[in-house]
Amino acid sequence: MTRKYFGTDGIRGTANTEPVTPGTVLRLAMAAGELFRRGEHRHRAVIGKDTRLSGYMLEPALVSGFIAMGMDVMLVGPMPTPAVAMLTRSLRADVGVMISASHNPYQDNGIKLFGPDGYKLSDDEETEIESLMDSNGFELAGGKSLGRATRLEDAPGRYMEFVKQTFPKNLRLDGMKIVVDCAHGAAYKVAPTVFHELGADVVPVATQPDGTNINRDCGATAPETMSQQVVTHGADLGIALDGDADRLIIADEHGQILNGDQVMATIANAWHATGNLRGGGVVATVMSNLGFERYLDDLGLELVRTAVGDRNVVDYMRTHDHNVGGEQSGHIILNDFSTTGDGLIAALQVLASVIERDRPISEVCRHFDALPQVLRNVRFNGGRPLEDDTVKEAICEGEARLSDAGRVLIRPSGTEPVIRVMAEGDDSGLVEAVVGDIVEAIEKVAHG
Repeated sequence: MTRKYFGTDGIRGTANTEPVTPGTVLRLAMAAGELFRRGEHRHRAVIGKDTRLSGYMLEPALVSGFIAMGMDVMLVGPMPTPAVAMLTRSLRADVGVMISASHNPYQDNGIKLFGPDGYKLSDDEETEIESLMDSNGFELAGGKSLGRATRLEDAPGRYMEFVKQTFPKNLRLDGMKIVVDCAHGAAYKVAPTVFHELGADVVPVATQPDGTNINRDCGATAPETMSQQVVTHGADLGIALDGDADRLIIADEHGQILNGDQVMATIANAWHATGNLRGGGVVATVMSNLGFERYLDDLGLELVRTAVGDRNVVDYMRTHDHNVGGEQSGHIILNDFSTTGDGLIAALQVLASVIERDRPISEVCRHFDALPQVLRNVRFNGGRPLEDDTVKEAICEGEARLSDAGRVLIRPSGTEPVIRVMAEGDDSGLVEAVVGDIVEAIEKVAHG
């Protein structure tokens, strides 16, 4: 069933354009308040945001909606998405809200919702909220039952202490120089502070948000900025977060980029060696590189692949008792510590492995050579190109040509009329040819 408001990760779109408007967000808060108003206790909502200008527009709408439903609201200001998840659970709130469009440009914004357990809402819960929004089935509070709003001044301190507690107590970052690129986003205060307090010499980058510069030529989606700063300052490594700090990309001492697959490999290897890895492997998505899968196989571990989206990874991890998972893009979920991706916690686990081995980042964190991977997007105007026999034949032929030396992945985008064609394998020329042939077949059908 097609949903009206929610996408793959909450509600997202251009700010002040449906569905990211004050009116719709007001009804969203009222619907969430209705859904999570359970029992006779005084109900609470936690609201955080990143640094986008439109956050000042959406935050009051959310506050009004929750207060109208009799919920007290705790405002935590600019904070990472995983901080909101953590605070929702630790404060025993009934619902948590993060106002953010993650890695998107500042013109976009969105809403991520967390339940009392700190996990993102299920599809069923999101569908129920949509139904409430459209039916206006709200039981409004009245008189003294109205909620109140307060600002939780110690929220940053609570989160920073929580993050530092995930770092081994016998280790310190003394003597390490670390570039920390905050993408002018939600972690612009807390991230440099965490690494500084653990002993590092911190080179802060992109920590001057102005409401419109979030993710602009910086952060996890533009890690070249962080990489250049590592070389310029002679740092031991660089850490680039995205706008809401739930993902990270790392650079070694030479400025070479290490994506989420290498980060997961580092943590899985370290935890496997100490017996702390659960589930017999790592949970990732269909986008993770085949080189990563082969590396884990050599360790006797399995790479489980889910559909794209960190929520799909988390759902599998919870169901099958895995404690390491994530995405190639940098979402790293370590559910021994957190209910969602947390760039700071993942970075600290990598640093712990580096310190314990007393070797440079380039030696500790580069576990495999990624296989050549080609991804092309084909835009189409309606119809179902992937159901055409000639397209199916091209895909089957490509899979046969790669055989055991690679793989083909074809998937429609969940957010736009685009078909993503990806292939990877040992022979880069063959991979390019396979992708080209499949794209050509799709374009012929899509465009006549």
